[in-house]
Amino acid sequence: MEALDQFFNWLNSIVWGVPMIVLIIGTGLYLQIRLAFMPIRKVTYGFRMILKSRTPGRAAEGEITPYAALMTALSATIGTGNIAGVATAIAVGGPGALFWMWVTAFVGMATKYAEVVVAVKYREVDDKGEHAGGPMFAIKNGLGKHWQWLGTAFAIFGGLAGFGIGNMVQANGIASAVQNAFGIETWISGIVIAVLTGAVILGGIKRIGAVAEKVVPFMALFYLVCVAAVLIVFAGNIPHAVATIFTQAFSPTAAAGGFLGSTVLMAIRMGVARGIFSNEAGLGTAGIAQAAGSTADPVFSGVVGMMGTFIDTVIVCTLTGLAIMVSGVWTSGETGAVLSSAAFEAALPGYGNYLVTISLALFAFTTILGWAYYAEKCWEFLIGTVSAIPFRILWTVAAFFGATLSLDFAWLVADTLNALMAIPNLISLLLLSPIITKLTREYFAEERTASGNGLAPPVTKKVSAGRNACVPHSQP
Repeated sequence: MEALDQFFNWLNSIVWGVPMIVLIIGTGLYLQIRLAFMPIRKVTYGFRMILKSRTPGRAAEGEITPYAALMTALSATIGTGNIAGVATAIAVGGPGALFWMWVTAFVGMATKYAEVVVAVKYREVDDKGEHAGGPMFAIKNGLGKHWQWLGTAFAIFGGLAGFGIGNMVQANGIASAVQNAFGIETWISGIVIAVLTGAVILGGIKRIGAVAEKVVPFMALFYLVCVAAVLIVFAGNIPHAVATIFTQAFSPTAAAGGFLGSTVLMAIRMGVARGIFSNEAGLGTAGIAQAAGSTADPVFSGVVGMMGTFIDTVIVCTLTGLAIMVSGVWTSGETGAVLSSAAFEAALPGYGNYLVTISLALFAFTTILGWAYYAEKCWEFLIGTVSAIPFRILWTVAAFFGATLSLDFAWLVADTLNALMAIPNLISLLLLSPIITKLTREYFAEERTASGNGLAPPVTKKVSAGRNACVPHSQP
């Protein structure tokens, strides 16, 4: 066991090392350039499309609305990474890590956009009549049979990583936080989590989407109000905090208080790693959710999907980081959710810890729901739709054990597999980038023409099979 632990520590240091940083940032930057920085230029357009996505177009096909698909993706991405992950990045990499999280987000918007476009374009209809998509299907149907092994690799990594990152680690975070704040035993939390998880995921993507589109906006608004209270209390410290973030992104962070100091490379590494853990740009997961969305055009889904990265990192993670900075607790030597709680307690004594606990519990629980769908589709790609019900039962049981067990090794393995998911996905995006660019040009050219003629935008128009081809499902 010790040898296995050493092996995964070694592998983790490689897959989250400089080569992975270069691959993730490089792919996102390459896609941004090919897309003429459309994801950044179209942020306001993206928010308008989110509102529009509540109602599918006339030619749309799918199980849930694109809005519900976005909320499902956000349910998986807005999780412990937005509270504990940001705190860890700052505690280890210094304030400059937050700047590199922003960089990851802005280049990641292009990556997330591309992931969703190919996921929707190359999605299939399975033998239950439901749409299935994601990197494994994009590789299989977009790159051909010679690349199918790469899609299989993604499905294996995703199917296994989900039980750790998306399930047991999240359940453990909920149980630990609730025990520390309210004194409730972890096994009790485990039962509650398992019952609630089973009640939702046994209903499939329609129930997951229905729950996500109600819970995610509420939990996000609740958290933003809490963070706003912290920022109001320490409003005078905001300018200095922002200046420190930019300054220490490019210079070593000196030791202060309980903070031991950090290099620029560590700031970059922590910012990128925790940024990817939070917004999942590059992992390919959002495409799995958006492929179930009732859409008439993959580019429309891509625009809606890319906004998940902006919301998750540029808005939610930034506010968490600022709360930690302005409260001055980042030099305390604490890390993770404890550091975030300290920031809230400094502004709201007697209440801050409870607010963070409630937020973390909501974030982590919805992550369990979103990742349940991701992992289920990975196993369906490998085994077939017959795996759906056994998987959902196993996922529910795993949530209970995750809440009650020590998960240091499980976290290490899952974090490593999480990084390995990115490799096949990013390779496929680079190879499919000409198609992504072509579809994007066509969509916005049609939109300009439609706007000039006073017609409806292309999302409501019937598109050709070549623009959004759903093919019959066949197992590899």
